[in-house]
Amino acid sequence: MSENSQFRFGAATGVGSMPGGDAREAAKTVTGTFEDFPFLPELPARGPGADMIGRTAGMLVELYARVEPSGWRLGDRPGRDTKRARSWLGEDLDALEEFTQEYQGPLKVQAVGPWTLAAHLELRNGEAALSDAGACRDLAASLAEGLRLHLAEVRRRIPGAQLVLQLDEPSLTAVLRGQVKTASGYRTHRAVDRQIVEQTLRDLVGAHTGGPVVVHSCAPDVPFALLRRAGAAAVSFDFSLLTERDEEAIGEAVEGGTRLFTGVVPGAEGPLSDPAGSVMGVRTLWRRLGLSPGLLAEAVTVTPACGLAGVSPGYARTALAHCVRAARSLADNPE
Repeated sequence: MSENSQFRFGAATGVGSMPGGDAREAAKTVTGTFEDFPFLPELPARGPGADMIGRTAGMLVELYARVEPSGWRLGDRPGRDTKRARSWLGEDLDALEEFTQEYQGPLKVQAVGPWTLAAHLELRNGEAALSDAGACRDLAASLAEGLRLHLAEVRRRIPGAQLVLQLDEPSLTAVLRGQVKTASGYRTHRAVDRQIVEQTLRDLVGAHTGGPVVVHSCAPDVPFALLRRAGAAAVSFDFSLLTERDEEAIGEAVEGGTRLFTGVVPGAEGPLSDPAGSVMGVRTLWRRLGLSPGLLAEAVTVTPACGLAGVSPGYARTALAHCVRAARSLADNPE
């Protein structure tokens, strides 16, 4: 954590997904908007293999998945779905490489974290990998190795980048609470022990020695304290879903050096407030927690509330540019 506390994050970035299917257009938008903290865009509208589960399944080492009517299912060998996922990821990296020539600075790449992956990938019997402790361990190990290779590839293509790995864990709270439904839909899988969840994340974070790890969830009740203990350098969340019971954990996280990726710009289409209005809630929270206003720019990265796959390209461009202006407002007027 100490080396990550010296890391210079950008003031604003995106979550990951973008609308449409044009990799060059998405990379051009992202790099043009976030000059000091771009990210590798994801374009799920292209279909299976470009969705978040399929994309990450394509990164796994010695584990393969294919599309079934019920979702992604683990199988014995790479099929056309795995090949398609890898091909699209390669296309996205080509586009990002083209628009980041000579780039030096933080660059974010995203993958699904081990627990959301275990909740969504099916075993041969049709149940989630979450139902089998051994399958969860194998999945986490395969993911760690796949991410190591993926990050090495990004470094080779964009040597000036300081890589930030974002693990998307929208199902993490459901895993901890035993709310993930079984294949029948009538029952739920047993809650996974918090220490096992934390240790698995800690091992994965520890395997990524080349830079900080952000854990993202746009679900309610993000387990801030658990993520901090697991070694996450930052937590990315939908700011509108915070409740009073999150505040103590957030205050402790900030004081402990954890960065907040505050999702304050709506991920659904609609009119946007002025940039200062978008970050007013962050300033208010800061005052309530008794934190120094001077810490704001050091501790906060402004993002959309969640991915932007479901909006129009025009709104996506506007929302991303709004994040940059809102971050500037926060830095210029922290009080």
